[in-house]
Amino acid sequence: MSFEQLLKNLEDFVKKEKISYNDFAVFGSGPLAVRNLREARDIDIIVRPCIFEKLKQKYKPDNRGYICINNIEIAQDWQPWFSDVNVLIDSADIINGIRYVKLQYVLEWKKAFNREKDKKDIALIENYLSKKSIG
Repeated sequence: MSFEQLLKNLEDFVKKEKISYNDFAVFGSGPLAVRNLREARDIDIIVRPCIFEKLKQKYKPDNRGYICINNIEIAQDWQPWFSDVNVLIDSADIINGIRYVKLQYVLEWKKAFNREKDKKDIALIENYLSKKSIG
């Protein structure tokens, strides 16, 4: 599924659930995919705690605590790496009307998690950020 289709699924879901675009941000691979750094297989979003509580009444979180719907994984936090999702959402980059967690935060998370796939993403992000700071 293309990133454009994943975004369409997200937009349909947000509209259906009446979630404000100010109450969530895309994280995980989404901030890389929107910048064409790599493909994404799904869309991970963080939502404000009040939105997660509302969604929990309708959808059951999985054993990791995420709500998963049509290639969308919804999290209420990003712990233990970041304690306040409101900061991540409020400071997010807005690209085509959708909030994306800043690449610097994604980089911090990927360095802390440090899985094999994260190491590739770390290199992509560091390369992108170094070119951006030069240009």
